[in-house]
Amino acid sequence: MENIVYLDNSATTPVCSEAILEINSALKSDFGNPSSLHFLGFNAEKRVTAAREAIAKTINASPEEIYFTSGGTEGNNTAIFGAAYARKKRGNRIVTTVIEHPSVLEPVKRLESEGFEVIRIRPQSDGAIDEKSIFEAINDKTILVSIMLVNNETGAILPVAAAKEAIERKNAPAILHCDCVQAFGKTPINVNTLGADIITASAHKIHGPKGVGFMYIKKGVTIKPLLLGGGQESGFRSGTEAVPQICGLYGAVRALGDIGENLKSVTALRDYAINRIKEENTAVINSPKGALPFVLNISVEGWRSETLLHFLERENIFVSSGSACAKGKGSYVLNEMKLPRSRVDSALRISFSRFNTFEDIDKLLTEIIKAKSVLRKVN
Repeated sequence: MENIVYLDNSATTPVCSEAILEINSALKSDFGNPSSLHFLGFNAEKRVTAAREAIAKTINASPEEIYFTSGGTEGNNTAIFGAAYARKKRGNRIVTTVIEHPSVLEPVKRLESEGFEVIRIRPQSDGAIDEKSIFEAINDKTILVSIMLVNNETGAILPVAAAKEAIERKNAPAILHCDCVQAFGKTPINVNTLGADIITASAHKIHGPKGVGFMYIKKGVTIKPLLLGGGQESGFRSGTEAVPQICGLYGAVRALGDIGENLKSVTALRDYAINRIKEENTAVINSPKGALPFVLNISVEGWRSETLLHFLERENIFVSSGSACAKGKGSYVLNEMKLPRSRVDSALRISFSRFNTFEDIDKLLTEIIKAKSVLRKVN
């Protein structure tokens, strides 16, 4: 689609040309099964290996620590169930936060029904997680800590390194899982300084295709696989590798360029948006200070999110009223922040990519101001 202002990049991103070229090439030329012994299989395996190496380099990991999945949901489910079942003889406590993605919250809920003890940490009023609450939650019976790096609704950056420190200080036998779906490719990640034993990520948040992602599993960390079968991915994730999607992820990773420079550019966009919002008294900011600039959550109090969203859509401007997985329901993240109902009901999530411009922001805010003048206010 041309002439659109797309600001819903936390839900998904348009696929970049580099990813499309890699996908098409894999579909047309290297369509063999990577496990086959003939040259078509060998060529497909080479492409999968190249993708594995490119991802590993991006996060300062080893290629053998990278495993391909169908995306963030599969990765998170595998990490949660695999770690809990692998360590259940060493303890029973799982620590997470109430603002995780549903693909973490729901598996944890099931484990709780199976008898695991679950400690859920709540955010502060600004959406941030207090490090002290993490230290208090982790004890020597904790076998799993799952904490995202960047919240998908507010952009809040969670203290993953503090969780690692708490695990070590409490001498807990815990595996530390970090959902990096909203962070990978947007902020520099070094697995050695992050401290997570497992990280999960998805291609379609970085201008790659849907249906593919990866897990980083630190060398020496053992978890039970979720999918059993032919023994692909070193026996960890059975099933014929989705070579075209993996190549698409490879193309998207190679197209990232300088992640640090991208971060600076998007920070300038986010700051420009905040300054204009404050100058014109357009909305209230819900994202905390220090949030990853790719996500900006605001509330246009007095006007319902869905009404504003569809008004903007008619002008070819696309934002979100919250997580795409919520399918229009009120934001559980903002509710957990104890924000007033008026702010929760009027929330919009603006999520940027490196391809957005200052003109996109100008058009968005102009149309929000127009919406406030023509749409009926709701008390």
